[in-house]
This record gives sequence, structure tokens and C-alpha cells, in this order.
Amino acid sequence: METWVAAFIVIAAAAIVIQAAILVAMFFQVRETTRQMTRIAQDLQTRVDPILVRVNHILDDSQDRISSIMRDAAEVTHIARGQAQRVDRVFSEAVERLRVQVVRADQILTGVLEVIEDTGTRVRQTVSGPVRKASAFLQGIKVGLDFIRSGQRRPQERSTTQDEELFI
Repeated sequence: METWVAAFIVIAAAAIVIQAAILVAMFFQVRETTRQMTRIAQDLQTRVDPILVRVNHILDDSQDRISSIMRDAAEVTHIARGQAQRVDRVFSEAVERLRVQVVRADQILTGVLEVIEDTGTRVRQTVSGPVRKASAFLQGIKVGLDFIRSGQRRPQERSTTQDEELFI
């Protein structure tokens, strides 16, 4: 049993030595990796620092310009809004005036058309009555002349002929 204990002690000692060697190797590897990372970080910082300084300087120089641009844009927007409101008012007034004028023109035209229609009716009544009378008078003269020319035909024959003429 002593041999077994001695064998386990030897095996345990060997395992501890191997673990210690692995830890030492890991220590050196981590130290080397840390150096490389530090070197990369410093290299990156040396490259980025001038760029950041330039950007910071540009922003400092541009801050007044950007503020001025923003103020000007706000002022232009304010002026444009005011002009748009004025244009809207002008167009609204013009449309309202146009509407009133169209209504007025419609009333005038309606009145003119009524007067023309009334005048036409009066002219028809004034002219057509005497024209009918004159036409009837002339028709009577014509019938009389026809009667005289025909040598006094019988009135029945004449009325039949006249009816036939009207039928055709």
C-alpha cells in the first residue's frame, strides 16, 4: 500500500509541476499579448489623435457658421410663412371678388335676356297682328280677283278647289 501512496504522490507532484509549467507559459503568453495590444492601442491613438484634433478644430471654427446658418434658415422660414399667408389672403380676396362679379354678371345677363324675351314677345304681338290682318286682307283681294277672273263660277266649285289646294 505504501507503493501505491508513493506512486500517487509522484503522480500528484508531476501534475503540479506540469500545471506550474503551463501557468508560467500562460503568464508569458498573456504578457506578450498585453504588450502587443498596448503597442497597437498606442499606434492607433497616435494615428487617431491628429484626426480628432483636426475635427475638433473644424467644429470649433464652424460652430459660429452653423449657428448663423440655423438662424438664417429660421428667419427664411418665418418670412416664407408670412409671404405664403399674404398670398393666401390676396388669392382669397381675389376669388371672393371674382365670385361677386360673376354673380353680378349673371344677374345682368339674366335681366338682359328677360328684356330681350319680353321685347321679342311684344314685337311679335305688334308686328304679327297687323301682318296677319294685312295677309288676310291681301288673301281676300286675291280671292276677289280670282272670282272676277273666273267669270263667276259657282261658289261650291271654288270651295272644293280651295280645300283640295289646302290638302295638297
